[in-house]
Amino acid sequence: MFTLRPVVLVTGALVAVLGLTMLIPMLADLSSADDVHRADWASFAIGAIASVFIGGGAAAASWGPIESLNVRQGFLLTGASWLALVLFAAIPLSMGGLQLSYVDAFFEAMSGITTTGSTVVSGLDDAPPGALLWRSMLQWFGGVGIIIMAFAVLPALKVGGMQIFKSEAWDTTEKFIANAAQYSVALTMIYVFFTTLCFLCLWAFGMPAWHALNHAMTTVATGGFSTKDASLQAFLTVGRAPLDMVVTIFMIIGSLPFGIFLAAFLRGAWRRLFTDSQIRFFIAIVASLTIVMMFRVLTLFDDVTLFTAFRLALFNVVSVLTGTGYATTDYNAWGPFAIGFFFCIMFIGGCAGSTSCGMKVFRFQVALAALTVYVRRLAHPNGVFVARYNHRPLTDDVFVSVLSFFFVYFASFATLAVLLSGFGLDTLTALSAAGSAIANVGPGLGDIIGPAGNFGSLPDPVKLLLAAGMLLGRLELFTILVLFSPSFWRN
Repeated sequence: MFTLRPVVLVTGALVAVLGLTMLIPMLADLSSADDVHRADWASFAIGAIASVFIGGGAAAASWGPIESLNVRQGFLLTGASWLALVLFAAIPLSMGGLQLSYVDAFFEAMSGITTTGSTVVSGLDDAPPGALLWRSMLQWFGGVGIIIMAFAVLPALKVGGMQIFKSEAWDTTEKFIANAAQYSVALTMIYVFFTTLCFLCLWAFGMPAWHALNHAMTTVATGGFSTKDASLQAFLTVGRAPLDMVVTIFMIIGSLPFGIFLAAFLRGAWRRLFTDSQIRFFIAIVASLTIVMMFRVLTLFDDVTLFTAFRLALFNVVSVLTGTGYATTDYNAWGPFAIGFFFCIMFIGGCAGSTSCGMKVFRFQVALAALTVYVRRLAHPNGVFVARYNHRPLTDDVFVSVLSFFFVYFASFATLAVLLSGFGLDTLTALSAAGSAIANVGPGLGDIIGPAGNFGSLPDPVKLLLAAGMLLGRLELFTILVLFSPSFWRN
């Protein structure tokens, strides 16, 4: 029998926990030496009170043991919890020193939790420390949240071919509770380890501790929120170590399957980091795209050395490919080829089970395997060919799920782009905004929302559409779209 009690209980508990975490940026504001910034603590206090009382009240009203969740409850819980977290996370942003309307705050919170990285905020250099920390924390929460989802929820719901990773997590045929807690803790510990390591590396290579902490959280989460309007470029001053290379390494780490890290740390299966087909395919994509863009930079600028061209190409390719969205330069100035190049690769994303966004590498592998088998069958009609992924045979339901995902993904992108153009956005802005939202990349293309701009000047209806696109893309499309199907609500 379908009941909303588990959905309300878990969602309420998550909102209450979110409220408690608001005390951290509140303390950051209280410790500020600036009187104006110190006064911003009240916005987080109000947000914390609202979240704890409303979320905690909902959880208390529906309190009781949850032995299992069926598929319908799983879909509803996923969508409801993410939306509820965004609604409450926006409260302190709308009341604080950033002086955002609630729509802008909702957009910023959605961009944070979905690790998209698009922003409506200007003047980050002088923003209250609590607001900067809260933006980074939201991306960090979203990163670990999507990792847990990729191993606890999406394989069981068979969303977009994710069922092929079921054996790498745990038995989740119809239940999401069984071993989810212990695996979630283990994945979170690995996530904390990489975040701490990233912080120490950034700090050791010259980034001030406060900025290193914020950038560590948003780098491993492949989110891209920065504490400076100039993004990472603000820290690449003469005489300092190449911080962009440090960030690149951790963006790549964040884009690898954390299930493989789990196997490596807990079972000593370090070899899988080098033998897993998805990781090898992802690294091959990064290397190939970097070489292409490196030669483009070399032909575009006469005074650029080979190493500088490599740094620029590698950082920006990884930043866009993984959906992080950090910027060290305005690649809009690299010409039409670069604009088209970055627009296309933003849809690829990283590996399944990572913090990265996009369509995920494994789906391209599955599509390529299906194409290869189809071509072989055309050449040899009587032959028997079996498509494989990581040496395991692929079933027809995986093919159907992945190909359906491709279709719905681009249909959603096209629909969102058309809706955005209806509000007067030029073609480049509408297309890149839709792409960056669905792919959760962050900056778009063009003068308005490119790496040198932000989304603040867009109309409120456009921001709400983009926020919906971010949630849709982050939760793998079907997780949200199925909720609008009449058959979903029938017994």
